[in-house]
Amino acid sequence: MNMCRKKQKFQQYFWRCALIGFLTLTVCGWSVEEAHALLRQHHDSPGVLRYHSQVSIKDENGYAWQVLLFKQNYKSAVKDLRLRLVAFPGVVELAHPQPLLIETVEGKLLTASDAYALTAPAPNVGEYELTDVLAKLPTTDALKLYVPVSFGKPLVLNIPNTVVTEWQWLVTEID
Repeated sequence: MNMCRKKQKFQQYFWRCALIGFLTLTVCGWSVEEAHALLRQHHDSPGVLRYHSQVSIKDENGYAWQVLLFKQNYKSAVKDLRLRLVAFPGVVELAHPQPLLIETVEGKLLTASDAYALTAPAPNVGEYELTDVLAKLPTTDALKLYVPVSFGKPLVLNIPNTVVTEWQWLVTEID
C-alpha cells in the first residue's frame, strides 16, 4: 500500500513538472517573433551586386506571402522601387490592375499602382510601384497592406516596423 502511494505521488510530481516545463517552453521558448526582413544581395551582372529586402509574412487567414522590396532600373538616374507580393500558388489570385492600398499607423492611406496591370507572370504574383510612396511613409511605424484579390475583400498583410525601417535603409543607404 505504501509503495502504491509513493508511485501515485511520483506520477503527480512528474506530470506537474512536465506541465510546468511545457508552459515555460510555450511562453518563453516557442513564442513567435515578429517577421524581420532580410537584406539579400544578388548578382545583377558580372561584378555588380544588388540588394533587396525579403520577408515572409502571414496574412489574416494564415497563408504565407513572400514580400520583396527591390530597386528596378539601376542604370537610370531615378531608381524605381518595386514591391513584389507572392502568395502560395492556387490559394490566392490577385486582382489586376487594382492598386495596392497602404495604411499607416495614423490611418493615412496611400496607393501604389500595379506594375503588372496587363501582364502578371502568374495569378498569385503582384508587383507595385513604390518609388513615390516610400518617401511618404514613416520610417519606424508598422503598415497594413490591403492586397487586392479577385474574389472578396482585400487581404491584409501587417508589415512590422522593423521591416519598414529596413525598407527605408535599403532606399537611403544602399545603392
